[in-house]
Amino acid sequence: MDKIESRAFNFDVRAEEDTKHGHCLTGMPIVFDQRTDMGWYDEIIARGALDEADLKDVRFLIGHDVSMVPLARSRNNNENSTMQMKVGDDGMRIRVDLDTENNADSKKLYSATKRGDISGMSFQFVVDIEKDLWTDRDSEHPTRTIRSIKRVLEVSAVAFPAYEGTTIEARSEGSAPDGARASLESARAAAQKAADAERRAAAIKSLEKWRNKG
Repeated sequence: MDKIESRAFNFDVRAEEDTKHGHCLTGMPIVFDQRTDMGWYDEIIARGALDEADLKDVRFLIGHDVSMVPLARSRNNNENSTMQMKVGDDGMRIRVDLDTENNADSKKLYSATKRGDISGMSFQFVVDIEKDLWTDRDSEHPTRTIRSIKRVLEVSAVAFPAYEGTTIEARSEGSAPDGARASLESARAAAQKAADAERRAAAIKSLEKWRNKG
């Protein structure tokens, strides 16, 4: 069963206004090739991790509150979507068009962002753990490289990013450990299977060599 993970970080979220989009927010919720200390392991989201990701329906929320009316939504990332996503070499950037006139939550969020009271974003996603790369997996602090994100579910503005820093990401409590540990266990099992196969092959080769001598 796929496990949903989330990452939150503090970065430069901008509140902007123009004649075409009205009040909007711009920022970068997903960053590539940045090493992040996740507590018991380091993590890197590799460039290209979004190449095959399902981005067909992504909502913009506050604090991952799925009970609220979404403040924006991207459907197939078309030009009529109220959230636009653009994947580049350094990560994914977004622009969120806010209806501050008719939606009180949008108005409050825009004001809080403009004042600098909100500066964090988080995103929920599903990882293809079979494509994760773990290094130093048997150490006390291994490194996980996420090479394939299967789906981005939603992006949220958050008041309390777990770690400060422009490109620092952190897990949401209760989600990332399960996904990361499942990925690590899968990597360890695959490595053990490969090692067992190598030992069997070596034993067979040794036996054949002994037989040939006889």
